[in-house]
Amino acid sequence: MQAPSDTMNATLAGVPELARLPGRDLVEVARYLIPLEANLVQGCLVASGIPAVLADAHLVQTDLLLAPALGGVRILVPQDHLQQAQAVLEAFARGEFALGEDADVGAAP
Repeated sequence: MQAPSDTMNATLAGVPELARLPGRDLVEVARYLIPLEANLVQGCLVASGIPAVLADAHLVQTDLLLAPALGGVRILVPQDHLQQAQAVLEAFARGEFALGEDADVGAAP
């Protein structure tokens, strides 16, 4: 009996258009050992119009001592948004997304 992954790989090899399903072209643009920091950067990417997702965030959050061994939290974006994502990451590193002391973040609920 074939393993489910073998069956899926055979199906995808026989039908190339299935291999182009959304989400199958994601590439890693950054890694963070602290899940909160990864969430913050992902939010900046999404706010910039880039569909970014986190990978391994929940796994790393279960035990932060394992984060270095697991490689941290990965931020993934579609291949066609890679250059835009790198520009946003550089802007984040320069502090362009930082809020000032007097920033209006909205009323409390």
